[in-house]
Amino acid sequence: MAKPGTRIYSSYSHDALKLLGQMIRRARIERKLTTQDLADRAGISRGLVQRIERGDPGCAIGAVFETAAIVGVRLFDADQPTMAAHLTANAATLTLLPKSVRPSGKVKDDF
Repeated sequence: MAKPGTRIYSSYSHDALKLLGQMIRRARIERKLTTQDLADRAGISRGLVQRIERGDPGCAIGAVFETAAIVGVRLFDADQPTMAAHLTANAATLTLLPKSVRPSGKVKDDF
């Protein structure tokens, strides 16, 4: 399947991306890191750091999370042990749910 040319995001998503980018930029500047310093530490290009800080929705989520972690921006309200506990609890719940979801079909009562 071909990749869509333009994907539409909600205003909430745009605002959240912009806010996260601003938080990353602010933390980077407060730590006196250049965009190249952050890029080198994250193993990504300087241009990608700039796109992350602008809130570009096309950036890989892993790169965004890594840059946030490097500059100390917390993405969740939990510390590492609490996050590990949440991961375990969610994994247990997911094992109880069906592996896939299928659309409900009409039942044919043709005898």
